[in-house]
Amino acid sequence: MSQALGMLETTGFTPAIVALDRMEKSAPVRVLQAEINDFLGVIIKILGPIDAVETALEIGFEWAERMGGKPVCHCINRPDERAWQVIESPPEFNPLIQQDVVSFPSFDPVDSSPNEELTVIQSDALGFIETQGFTAVFEAIDTACKAANVEVIGKEKLGGGYVTVIIRGDVAAVRAAIDAGRDKVDSLGTLIAAHVISKPSPSVLSLLPQTVG
Repeated sequence: MSQALGMLETTGFTPAIVALDRMEKSAPVRVLQAEINDFLGVIIKILGPIDAVETALEIGFEWAERMGGKPVCHCINRPDERAWQVIESPPEFNPLIQQDVVSFPSFDPVDSSPNEELTVIQSDALGFIETQGFTAVFEAIDTACKAANVEVIGKEKLGGGYVTVIIRGDVAAVRAAIDAGRDKVDSLGTLIAAHVISKPSPSVLSLLPQTVG
């Protein structure tokens, strides 16, 4: 492994994805995979030249910390091949949450060839509502959908009651939807994060959970 490995671990799905978006926009790095643990955490693994990885981790840490993600980050220059056997995780399914534990990019984020679906999504915004408690997130996303013309594209669970619903649409619609949904959470559960990403990076798009419906 001639490249450096960057690791950013957070509490909560949304802080990790927002950090990844900012990391890729700040330095020439690519995502390797994302892996969740059984204690509300997500680790994002990135690759690139060591200077780029260090810059990306610094930016990602700042954003994850700003969002209350309690981040931990570290860079390993040219990981040993023997260590790589456990660093790069194989596919794994968690039957308790009925979801994959390891997320792989659904396409190559550095591939510059035209991709119609990617081009369409890139012109939009993504919105995230993450709560502890299903009732809260279901009410929040219903309110969000009634407030603006948005599309629900996926749901991500971390265990411990943490669940994230992701929407897409134009920037104004997504902002209006997320603002409306956020206000419905307090009486029903705990709000972990509510955030909008404008023009999400290719790596973020490649790790989105499976489309709903």
